[in-house]
Amino acid sequence: MFEILIEDSFDAAHNLRGYQGNCERLHGHTYRTQVFIRGKSLDEQGMSIDFRQAKTELASALAQLDHQYLNDLPLFQVENPSAENLARYIYNAMDKSFPGHVHRVTVWETPTSAASYWKDE
Repeated sequence: MFEILIEDSFDAAHNLRGYQGNCERLHGHTYRTQVFIRGKSLDEQGMSIDFRQAKTELASALAQLDHQYLNDLPLFQVENPSAENLARYIYNAMDKSFPGHVHRVTVWETPTSAASYWKDE
């Protein structure tokens, strides 16, 4: 099994509805996003997944979130735009491009706080 890791970031604002604390108020983050993609074999060039293609797909997924007030997006009209829900959204977006190969997505809100999403295998 082979695994690649790609990383990108985006800036966005949000607030957590119903949260008792500072995060209930409007605030922003530079979200660092990591995507782990697995493959069982290598192609003719010796790659399991093309980094360039993976980075392009991640940039496309993040473009939908970048410089947005996340609570205004249809996806987050009901559920909170938490790091966990963002990780799931990005996972599902990447899984459309690499079905069955996305292992895990981790979204960092701060340098010391992150949430990951993956599907049980």
